[in-house]
Amino acid sequence: MTGFLPLTRPGIDEETIATVADVLRSGWLTTGQKCSELEAVLSERAAGRPVRLVNSATAALEIGLRIAGVGPGDEVITSALTWVATANVIVQVGAKPVFVDINPATRLMDTNLLEAHITPRTRAIMPVDLAGFPVDRDRVYAMAKRFKLRVIEDAAQSQGSCWKGRPLGSFGDMTAFSFHPNKNMTTGEGGCLVMNNEDEARQFEKYRLQGVTRFPDGTYDCDLPGGKANLTDIAAAIGLGQIKRLDAFNQKRRELAKHYFEQLQNDAVFQGLALPPSEFEQANWHMFQLVLAPRLAVYRPQLIAGMKALDIATGVHYPAVHQLQLFKRMNLSVAHLIHTEAVSSGILTLPLFPEMEVADILRVCDALKQVLGQVQHKAGV
Repeated sequence: MTGFLPLTRPGIDEETIATVADVLRSGWLTTGQKCSELEAVLSERAAGRPVRLVNSATAALEIGLRIAGVGPGDEVITSALTWVATANVIVQVGAKPVFVDINPATRLMDTNLLEAHITPRTRAIMPVDLAGFPVDRDRVYAMAKRFKLRVIEDAAQSQGSCWKGRPLGSFGDMTAFSFHPNKNMTTGEGGCLVMNNEDEARQFEKYRLQGVTRFPDGTYDCDLPGGKANLTDIAAAIGLGQIKRLDAFNQKRRELAKHYFEQLQNDAVFQGLALPPSEFEQANWHMFQLVLAPRLAVYRPQLIAGMKALDIATGVHYPAVHQLQLFKRMNLSVAHLIHTEAVSSGILTLPLFPEMEVADILRVCDALKQVLGQVQHKAGV
């Protein structure tokens, strides 16, 4: 790929564009038949469990918490190495986020530490599948069962990932997926929640659209304070085209990730970089993330700038949530988040999306070698 290489880019084919044009011509643009069709396809992938669409995974997570009865005075256990939405939704329902440190090898919530963070106020666990790598579902659900907790899986980045051969969302409690443009499949903006039964699905429908239940005579009632989070048929038409290609997208991501490993493992200049787990059976490879050694992490801004100067985007996913101003003001217990802070301070995301080719991987690695060499010279290593 010539020119500027972005961090990610959705692949929208002409058939999908034509379908969107058909929706626009139809005159029915909001939630309708296309949304119902996409929900049905998503449900089929989730072993027949009910799935409902919304305009973001953020909305899906928040509604999931509300369905689970989480509110003021409650605590929800999660990870601080995540997009801030994970913690924001907990705060939005009036609850308190409780952060568990990560396992530095997986960069995921260390499930062996879960029990130590459970208190009488704990109501739910919200595990985060960073970069599409699945959190240990066995351990999470063992703790949930033992302490009678709900689980709302933040699987925003892991559409198409699995746990021990079972697709995420096809088992467990509630699972939220994102369809943002940077995800493995997109609806432009959007998300969904996989639930346990039709009662939860009906409650979800009310939360996503003003708490309203409509009646055949044209009247309606409102029995809870819902919001406005429904998805449009325009977005769903994009999703229907994307989900047909999701498995192929994910396979291409895995192949590209393997090429990254081949390049980054075979040169001494990359020894200051920790590679992601080499998991090619369960992960969907939403992102390819390196972690800079502490001696190099302080030069991350220069490394990002150097890559940009060579027309290659990189990213930081993510600043640790507990170090953001909103959460600093909450006086949360965070002294134990040693690995979270270490990984967050050095994490660096490289470009990865299905339209890339092996030549693009070589280009990224050559540029990284050049810029890293300059940074190492400055660092005196």
